[in-house]
Amino acid sequence: MFIDVAEIYVCAGKGGDGHVSFHRAKYIPNGGPDGGDGGRGGDVIFVADPNMASLQDFRYKRKYKAENGESGGQNKKTGRSGENLVIRVPVGTLLFDKDSDRLLADLNEAGEEVVIAKGGAGGRGNARFATSVRQAPNFAKAGRIGMDFNLRIELKLLADVGLLGMPNVGKSTLLSVVSRARPKIADYHFTTLKPNLGICKVGDQDFVMADIPGLIPDAHKGAGLGGDFLRHVERTRLLVHLVDVAGSEGRNPIEDFDNINRELELYDPILSERPQIVVASKIDLATPEQIDHFRKVMEGRGYDVYEICGPIHEGTDELLKAIAEKLSQLPRTVLSVPSYEDHKVYEAPVELFTIRRENEFFYVEGEWARHLVASTNFDDTESLQFFQKMLRRNNVIEALEKADIQEGDTVVMEELEFEFIP
Repeated sequence: MFIDVAEIYVCAGKGGDGHVSFHRAKYIPNGGPDGGDGGRGGDVIFVADPNMASLQDFRYKRKYKAENGESGGQNKKTGRSGENLVIRVPVGTLLFDKDSDRLLADLNEAGEEVVIAKGGAGGRGNARFATSVRQAPNFAKAGRIGMDFNLRIELKLLADVGLLGMPNVGKSTLLSVVSRARPKIADYHFTTLKPNLGICKVGDQDFVMADIPGLIPDAHKGAGLGGDFLRHVERTRLLVHLVDVAGSEGRNPIEDFDNINRELELYDPILSERPQIVVASKIDLATPEQIDHFRKVMEGRGYDVYEICGPIHEGTDELLKAIAEKLSQLPRTVLSVPSYEDHKVYEAPVELFTIRRENEFFYVEGEWARHLVASTNFDDTESLQFFQKMLRRNNVIEALEKADIQEGDTVVMEELEFEFIP
């Protein structure tokens, strides 16, 4: 099965907690604080791997988490940083934030990599908080949690040539004739359920040709296999449009041609402007009058027309040479993707905290609140004073008062509960 869309959850590693300890050695009865810092959490990194062809690896495994950083130690030892998690994806992969539908990264070159989720910073040990006034701090900072995302991963093939055409017009047959690809070939619609790639060679020039599932009316709305088809057509430099010139299934060849191009334009107007070579397919079933009429109409519209009969290789060499010549005149890459920031790592703005009220209970929630509680030693006077200072500095008290808190009401922060006294 060819998997070209997947949804996964990724989470960077949490930073290690800072350590609280005091130097102990023989003949040094009053050693100072020597707690070390925690290590940084591992990042989640995506790498474009040219040896991968689908998103099959994400079919069953949906959760990916980088390693947490280790906590600090005595003697000001810093904890080990967590290992980065490297996730390999095919070249041509797009990464979206599923929740906001925002494009995070476009991996269109082999070996390209991007950090999607950054690991949390390590917490500071108590040695960091020693001052001339506070000589024996009995508290340390907790490590920050890592970034996490629900991702939608989409694969768009990076092929030079995309084969257009209604179902059963001979696209798979042509690919099998001009390359070593061996797609499934049969006389029924939607024989091709997944994109097939073939390497074509003309002299010293080679290029990639993709036989992609066929279109039907309303494909731009997702009907049939159209959504899958159009996703991959976006990445091609040249379109080769096959038409059943014999009308062997009772369709009109000109109408077939127009319908396909209409679907391209409705999906993305840029695609309808992509260079096209028109191929009159199944000429063995057509009359000379049908072929001549089709050629005159297409050439009248400015298209080059080539006649082929795929099963017996008639006209395929001439078509292949024309494709190679056309490609030599086109830019190496033509992409049609949404724009995104150059830094390629998206970090959504996060509120420090939120206030939620339930009866007389006021909940202060959020990553900042979790970190503050985890970093506070409530048995230590200096640490408790720092906690209270941070509540006022970051406007928590003001926010609670705006939420109409009253003296004696209970404030809840994680596992901590305390009575509000203004």
